[in-house]
Amino acid sequence: MDLHLAGKVAIVTGGSRGLGLASARALVGEGCHVAICARGVERLEQAAAELRAGATAGAEVLTIAADVATAEGPVRIVDETVARFGGVDVLVNNVGLAKGSGIVDTNDALWHEALDQTLFPAIRGSRAAVPHMQRRGGGTIIMIASIWGREAGGRMTYNVVKAAEISLGKALAQQLAQDNIRVVNVAPGSILFPGGSWHARQQADPEGMHEFVKRDLPFRRFGRADEVGNVVAFLASPKASWISGTTVVVDGCQSRMF
Repeated sequence: MDLHLAGKVAIVTGGSRGLGLASARALVGEGCHVAICARGVERLEQAAAELRAGATAGAEVLTIAADVATAEGPVRIVDETVARFGGVDVLVNNVGLAKGSGIVDTNDALWHEALDQTLFPAIRGSRAAVPHMQRRGGGTIIMIASIWGREAGGRMTYNVVKAAEISLGKALAQQLAQDNIRVVNVAPGSILFPGGSWHARQQADPEGMHEFVKRDLPFRRFGRADEVGNVVAFLASPKASWISGTTVVVDGCQSRMF
């Protein structure tokens, strides 16, 4: 299926590995110019080389070393993308981090870090990208949230920031529909990829993870990053033109919500 993304311009935050890299890979595979950002320059360039090898229809890859947890980071990413490609059609807000444990043991600094690393990058990136989408007559913003933004089950701080992202996505979708800008939340379940949190847990406790998979994952396996990335590419495309203001769950039936 041709998703009609050739020549479009996308930004993927946290694009050097995991779900961000998988999303960028699916987009360049459809001929979309992609800007990826991360803090680590070396890993960023490795990811770019991989993406360029799989690009089609003349798609180009731009790397931007930036910290999206700062106020200026998301703005610079959008500015550099526009300077290189002339505009923005798709923004994938992918970064996320949340530490802490119970309410008594999680101090204000950890709560602020969770907000600064997850929610504010999505707010600032969207705020910077929307005027460029308006000038192009439309666009798509995709929030990589989590099933734990829709029901309890993850770390407390992670639940809160991912629920906030989903709420933000819904609010933006209602605001921006008049500008032909769609906003869609993607809620992955437990996805296994090198360097990710599930990979670390699998290495640390293989028997415990085996029991977790058997008990909590109906397909008896973790999800793959490309299974999320392919959904992102579809949602970014005109083929998903009537999907906005909702959450698309990509979890292999892991979650329990209706």
